[in-house]
Amino acid sequence: MSDSDLKKPGRQSGQYDKIFRENLEVTLPIIIQEVLGIDVASSEELPDDIQHTKERKPDGLKKITTSSGETFVLHIEFQLVNDYEMIYRMLEYRAMLMRRYKLPVKQYVIFLGEERPQMATSINDDCLKYSYPLLMISEMNYRLFLNSVNPEVKMLALLADLKNKDPYSIVKEVVTGIQEHTKGDLTESRYFNQLRIFVKLRSSIQPQFEKVMQSVSLFFKEEEDFLYKKGAEKERAKAEAKMHEEKRNIARQLKKIDVSVEDIAKATGLSKEEIEGL
Repeated sequence: MSDSDLKKPGRQSGQYDKIFRENLEVTLPIIIQEVLGIDVASSEELPDDIQHTKERKPDGLKKITTSSGETFVLHIEFQLVNDYEMIYRMLEYRAMLMRRYKLPVKQYVIFLGEERPQMATSINDDCLKYSYPLLMISEMNYRLFLNSVNPEVKMLALLADLKNKDPYSIVKEVVTGIQEHTKGDLTESRYFNQLRIFVKLRSSIQPQFEKVMQSVSLFFKEEEDFLYKKGAEKERAKAEAKMHEEKRNIARQLKKIDVSVEDIAKATGLSKEEIEGL
């Protein structure tokens, strides 16, 4: 994701950018094979900075050789919001990559939002014709990602096309899949924090996500997390109700031995009205 992305949605976009970069080594092979349909025989990591007169950092950049022997530079960008400069940035990337590697370049932009973007994907000028494919993750089959054993890939299912399936069952399959294929509480917590951020991109599934997390008793340990707050508030309310009932029981016993209402109120902290009503 570009610097312009970070400026438009603010801090939140930086969170998505960080997650995609952290998980790219696991998610990119699935995207190349299942989404782009490229049959990779060998793949070579390329430096992610392209510097001539200015520096550019692509999201995904690899030198690919297919099983049929075709070799090219594969460039993938993940985009969260409409960016009307995208066409020019992609053109700059292409020119720099062709100049540096002297190989054919294949480019793709994968849009993460729900609504169809309004960005231009082609230039048709007198002396320049250029275009790039713009793919929407919301139109991809969620099973492409959910079938993976990798939690990083499974999470992408929630951004894909759910095919009119029950969102709750899909969210639950993602959550339980992460549990089954994760070792250690810290790793599991990291994945669930990433998942929490992903869910914000799809407001329609946030209630189902909350229900699933409550049903498996997984509450985040971060004070800012809404699930952690809800879980903590529930536990606090239960503890307060239990303590109040204990005070009422004590008050009942004290009334039986004719202790004054004033003294019972002092001992238990209950109001005189409540004690008299027991």
